[in-house]
Amino acid sequence: MGSDSPSPPDGQVLVVDDNRDVLTALRLLLKEHVDAVHTATDPSSIPQLLHENDYDAILLDMNFRQDASSGREGFEWLDKIQEIDPRAVVVMITAYGDVDKAVRAMKAGAADFIVKPWTDPELVASVQAAIKLHQTRAAAEDTDDTEPAEQPDGVAAEPNEASGFEGIIGESEAIQEVFDLVRKVASTDANVLVLGENGTGKELIARAVHRRSERADEPFVTADLGALNQSLFESELFGHVEGAFTGAEADRAGRFETADGGTLFLDEIGNIPMELQKKLLTVLQRREVTRVGDVEARPVDIRLVCATNQPIYDAMNDGDFRQDLLFRINTVEIELPPLRERGDDVRLLARHFLDEYAEKYDAATTGFTDEAQAALHRYHWPGNVRELKHTIERAVILSESPQIGPDDLRFSAPSLEASTGDGEEAFDTLDLDDLEQKAVRKALSKHGGNVSQAANELGISRRALYRRIEKYGL
Repeated sequence: MGSDSPSPPDGQVLVVDDNRDVLTALRLLLKEHVDAVHTATDPSSIPQLLHENDYDAILLDMNFRQDASSGREGFEWLDKIQEIDPRAVVVMITAYGDVDKAVRAMKAGAADFIVKPWTDPELVASVQAAIKLHQTRAAAEDTDDTEPAEQPDGVAAEPNEASGFEGIIGESEAIQEVFDLVRKVASTDANVLVLGENGTGKELIARAVHRRSERADEPFVTADLGALNQSLFESELFGHVEGAFTGAEADRAGRFETADGGTLFLDEIGNIPMELQKKLLTVLQRREVTRVGDVEARPVDIRLVCATNQPIYDAMNDGDFRQDLLFRINTVEIELPPLRERGDDVRLLARHFLDEYAEKYDAATTGFTDEAQAALHRYHWPGNVRELKHTIERAVILSESPQIGPDDLRFSAPSLEASTGDGEEAFDTLDLDDLEQKAVRKALSKHGGNVSQAANELGISRRALYRRIEKYGL
C-alpha cells in the first residue's frame, strides 16, 4: 500500500501589504505550502488579527502608503507585533532593500528580510523557516512556563536543565552529554557542526549555542541549504547588487551580512554541490563576502554553526564533500542521539506533547494507558522527536477516551516484524514501485536513517538510494 502524499506543514501565515496584487500573489504561492494564509491591506488591523489568531509567520510590508520608502511604518508595526506577541516570527518585505535596513530589521527582531520582487523558492523557504522558528519558540516557552505543581508524571517536580535545557526536553545520559558539550562550546567562538538524524533537534541545539554565547543579543540567521537550488545559492548567502541578474531590481544583503555580529546557522550543509563548496570555503577563510554582480568584498563577523543528517565523512571519503571545508566547519562536533537511544526521554517527550496538544485542541486527554506506553517504547522512531510529536498530536485528536490507547497511535513506518507467520513476507500489493518504496523504508528504519548502511543492505549505491528517497518523498 503506497504512502499518503505529504501534507503542507502545520502553520497559519498572515500577510500585511497595501498592494492587493502582492497579497493575491502571495496567497496563491503559499496556499500550497501552509495550512492557511490570511491577508490584510491595512496594518491597523494587525492587533485584532493577532488577538483572534495564533500565526506561525507574519509577512509584513516595510513601506505603506503613508511612508513609501523609509521603512519607518514597518519598523513601528514590527515593534507593535512583538509587544502583542513576543514569540511572533516576522519576515519583513520591501521594495527598497539595502543592507542597513536588513541589519536593522534583524536586530529589531525580524526573522528574515525579503526584497520585492522575490523568487518563489526563496520566499517559500523563508516562510517555512519562520514557521519552524515559531514552533521552536512556542515549545521553549511552554517548557519555561510549566508550573512545578502541575508537572505531569515523568517530569521532575522542580524546574531544572535536565527536563528543559533551552527548550530541549530530556533526562537521559545521552542527551545530558549533549547539553554538557553545548555549555562548554557556547562561550567560545568556535565553529560547530551538529550531526544527527532527521527530527533529532539540530536547530534547537544551534539556537542553544547562540543563546549561551556572547553574541546572544545579535542576530541568529538561518539558511536551509537543502531548500536552495544552485542558482539561488550565491545570491541567498552572499547577496547581490541591482542588475546582477534578471529580477535583481535592488541591492540585497545575503545571509552572511545579515548575520554580521551574530550567528549564522547553515542547515543541511551536506547537500551543497561540490562546485559551490569552494565558494563557501573561500568566504569562511577570508571572512568576507562579495555580492553577486559586485567587485567589492565586505567583511563579516559571524559565529558559524552547521548541521547535516547525512554521513558527511562517508561523503568526504567518496569525494562528494571537500575535506578542507569539513575541517573548517567542525572545530567542535555535537552528535545528537536518535530518540531510540534516549530511553525514558520518550515518555517525558510524549507527556509534554500530550499536554501541549490537549490544551491546543481543548481535549480531555489526560494520559496514556500502560499498553500505549509500551507501544511508544517498542517503536523505533525513525523520524525521531519530530515523528513522536506528530504521533501524539494525531492521537490527541483521534482519541475518544481520556487515556490514549495503543489503537490511537498510528506509526508512520512499517513494523520490522510483519510476516505471514511461515517466514514469508506479507505483501498486500505486487506493484513494483510500492514494493521498492517499502524496501527503502524498511532499510532506513532498520538502520536508523543511516543512508550508507541502508544502501549496503539494499545492494545499491548511496546516490541510488538518495534518488529513491527523493522519488518517494521519504
